Amino acid sequence: MAKDPVRVLVTGAAGQIGYALVPMIARGVMLGPDQPVILHMLDIPPAAESLNGVKMELVDAAFPLLKGVVATTDVVEACKGVNVAVMVGGFPRKEGMERKDVMSKNVSIYKAQASALEKHAAANCKVLVVANPANTNALILKEFAPSIPEKNITCLTRLDHNRALGQISERLNVQVSDVKNVIIWGNHSSTQYPDVNHATVKTSSGDTPVRGLVADDGWLNGEFITTVQQRGAAIIKARKLSSALSAASAACDHIRDWVLGTPEGTYVSMGVYSDGSYNVPAGLIYSFPVTCRDGEWTIVQGLHIDEFSRKKLDATAEELSEEKALAYSCLA
Repeated sequence: MAKDPVRVLVTGAAGQIGYALVPMIARGVMLGPDQPVILHMLDIPPAAESLNGVKMELVDAAFPLLKGVVATTDVVEACKGVNVAVMVGGFPRKEGMERKDVMSKNVSIYKAQASALEKHAAANCKVLVVANPANTNALILKEFAPSIPEKNITCLTRLDHNRALGQISERLNVQVSDVKNVIIWGNHSSTQYPDVNHATVKTSSGDTPVRGLVADDGWLNGEFITTVQQRGAAIIKARKLSSALSAASAACDHIRDWVLGTPEGTYVSMGVYSDGSYNVPAGLIYSFPVTCRDGEWTIVQGLHIDEFSRKKLDATAEELSEEKALAYSCLA
């Protein structure tokens, strides 16, 4: 029996990430090859013509799973009845801007979009914030959409997680699909902590710890971490544009695992509302290792945290607490 279509909102849909993301959603990459979708695309009025062009291309691609397209600059129309919301739109930091200026712009954007989702989205709508500062934008959205359960508001650190998988795969010359259980802790920023202490590679003798296979703690505790932390900047330097294809793909991975579940024995990284696990202050949106089942995520408990890791977890939590204070000061 055919499934009912799922309504998926993409904000900032005429931008680079949006342009890469909407065909992936329409092709079934996000919600599965048998799940019809109706795409809701939102962008700002100056991008209306470009947004209409994206809609034209979606029609021209004749995606079998795509059962309708709403392309609008009206936030209320965009949010009506959506089951999944991918918040890609935000105000990017421009040269010469202070962090508080960027934060202030994003606070006002996310406050307005939170209110529209609160009033018009479907019950139990799942929200993924991609636009930076992603963790704190998600926190603001949670603040202004109190009827959306806090467990339904997340931010994207899957891109960092996938980058970490990619670096290990390249270093060991193994298939990336054979590497699992890297963790991104904390903020989607340069203070994030890519942790391989629990990661394994599938080998002929079973799942083997990454640290033993790499056999170079200097690299794993140094260059590996900084490469993942600064990969976004490296891509901007190479492309003169920010990561779009990889960000869109990671957004699909994040939602797909959340909705359809993670494989047995595998955990992934999601920015979620902290409950105090691993001594991370409650009330931050912080990236943790999670497993997903039946549309719900659960933080993986009981992982050993060594002294090196503890300092990294605390440093990124401190930055998030500072961002939270800055964001709340913009509301005053």
